[in-house]
Amino acid sequence: MFEYVFVLNVASRREDDGKTVIDLGRHAAPPLPVLSAFETLLPTGIRRGSTISISGSISLLLALLGASSASGAWCALVGLPMISAEAAREYGIDLTRLAVVSTTGSNWPTAVGALLDAVDVVVACPPARLIPGDVQRLAARARTRDAVLMPYLTGQPTPSWPGADLRLMARDIQWAGIGAGHGRLARRRITVDVTGRGQAARPRSATLWLPAAGGGAEVATRPVVHLADRAG
Repeated sequence: MFEYVFVLNVASRREDDGKTVIDLGRHAAPPLPVLSAFETLLPTGIRRGSTISISGSISLLLALLGASSASGAWCALVGLPMISAEAAREYGIDLTRLAVVSTTGSNWPTAVGALLDAVDVVVACPPARLIPGDVQRLAARARTRDAVLMPYLTGQPTPSWPGADLRLMARDIQWAGIGAGHGRLARRRITVDVTGRGQAARPRSATLWLPAAGGGAEVATRPVVHLADRAG
């Protein structure tokens, strides 16, 4: 006679409506790391199974992926504008673990869902018209696969992804480095706002150099000298 012993890992989470949901048999995967410049915005890193929307800056997106990719995570970009491989490498992204899908057509939800089964982080530029059912299914797929879904949002007015756990938006973008009619662009300062739901609901904000003078990302501690001020 054989005796079987089943061990269940039980975890619970409280939804926005106050209900407690019990998850059985799932291990809590460790979060993905972030660059030191993002520690005040994402102090616990990037939680696996979450959906994080990004808007306002491709550099913000690349910098957010940098530490995770450098630590061994596989990433995929779906339907994004053309991105410089040199810029991606500058933020720490390992190009040997980066998949790029230029277009998916009407199969966008299927392609994104398949990638969530295969890689750690999927960045996808959604189509103009989103079907609510697709949004919910992709979020559920990310949770069950311990992957991270990052919709990259474009357009006006400020776009949104329904039900995102975190929202990162870049604003007040300012370049520095050009003097009175001469010089070259050396670095760019942006303000990043983070909002969320549940435990991540407290808004946070930080000003970063993306890119910094020596490349990569840094926390901005000095004010930018505007071109008009320098010329004056």
